[in-house]
Parts: sequence; structure tokens; C-alpha cells
Amino acid sequence: MTAPTSIPPTELPATIRGYLAAHEARDVDAALRAFTPAAVVVDDGTTYRGTEEVRRFLSRAGTGYRYTTELLAAERVDGTHWVATHRLEGDFPGGVVDLAYRFTMAGDLVAELVIAP
Repeated sequence: MTAPTSIPPTELPATIRGYLAAHEARDVDAALRAFTPAAVVVDDGTTYRGTEEVRRFLSRAGTGYRYTTELLAAERVDGTHWVATHRLEGDFPGGVVDLAYRFTMAGDLVAELVIAP
């Protein structure tokens, strides 16, 4: 990997933009279509592997809280690695957090997504 380059969010791959919109809308089926069958998602210390576990992540992520999401920045690391940084504000502990969504692409699909502060 190389050093990330800041880009306008519109320059994120279409699959990533589609995933982010579907995830924010809580459209599990649309969000799931962004992933490879063997995709891995890591969020809050838990790893989800494969379609059914990723579906479980998508259907449960953030459901215990009300919050808003704002896309703060986008970066291209290289041809397969992208980062979208979001600010979440809501009624969860701490109330505000900036999270980096680190995507690894396999062709036009997400092979790995790691979400962390």
C-alpha cells in the first residue's frame, strides 16, 4: 500500500458509494450486494466472515442507538484500498465518534471492510 491521497467522495468506487448509502438507509439487501461471498467485516472488535455473518452485521449495526452520519473525508490508498471517514453523532456512549471505513476491493466488490476510530 502507498500513502493515502485525499479525494472527493464522488471519486470513491461506485460499489463503495452504493454500500455507504445502503448502510445509512439500513437497506441490508442492497448493502450486502456490495460484498464478495467470502467478505470479511471487522467492527467494534468483532469479525464477520462470509455472506450470512456479514448479513448479521448489517442487520444489527447501530440498531440500539439513534445517530446521524456525516461523510468527512475520502481517500484512495491504491487501486484496491479506499478509506471513507464518517462522523457519527447520537445517543450512544460518548455521543460523537469519527470512524474510518477501510475498504479492500476484489474487482468491483468489497472483500474486506474494517471499521475503527
